[in-house]
Amino acid sequence: MTTLGRFIGPVDRESTPSIIARKLREAIAHGELQPGTQLGEADLARELGVSRGPLREAMQRLTQEGLLISIRNRGLFVIELTDDDVYDIYVARTAVERAAAAEIFRRDPVDAGKRLSAIIKKMEKASDRLDGEKIGAADLEFHEELVRMAQSPRLSRMHHTLLTETRMCVTALQETYPAPDDRVPEHNEIADAFVAGDAELVDRLLIEHMRDAVVRLGSRGAAT
Repeated sequence: MTTLGRFIGPVDRESTPSIIARKLREAIAHGELQPGTQLGEADLARELGVSRGPLREAMQRLTQEGLLISIRNRGLFVIELTDDDVYDIYVARTAVERAAAAEIFRRDPVDAGKRLSAIIKKMEKASDRLDGEKIGAADLEFHEELVRMAQSPRLSRMHHTLLTETRMCVTALQETYPAPDDRVPEHNEIADAFVAGDAELVDRLLIEHMRDAVVRLGSRGAAT
């Protein structure tokens, strides 16, 4: 079985199924468990150093989240994202992030904009170095923070699963961005609109930002 490195190290025998689920989720998100990979319960239990009971519960959680799929008489597999899946991910993210932005405008949009601008500085530094991996990481951190600032546990919970699926797309997506990276000005516009207190502009920019990502992924698919 392929070594899963830093994403799936040995788990303490007293760890809960949620810790196992988190490690598996991170491995899927970062490509250590590739789409279509079959998960062998015995091999995983041995590698993680856990019994099959908590591992089975953890895998059931990921199946409920849609990250694993159970195929009758074959077993559990990491999902493979189709073009329709990618489109649906961004439809759902648009809904969640627009709702989060609306909540932020009920609180402190100026402070939110400043917090987002601090994350963009990381993106700018990575863009200057043409470091696609760190640009992508800062991109996702920006959106994670946006939803977190809405202070809605349910929005954050939904968004967490969506970002895991998004991370599965990031490698393909970053290949479609020219240099200098387009994501820096796009995110700056969103942060500036928060600071300006322009809720309508933030809403429109989020819609355009998600639509742009889908278009880029669609172009990648057409080219391959």
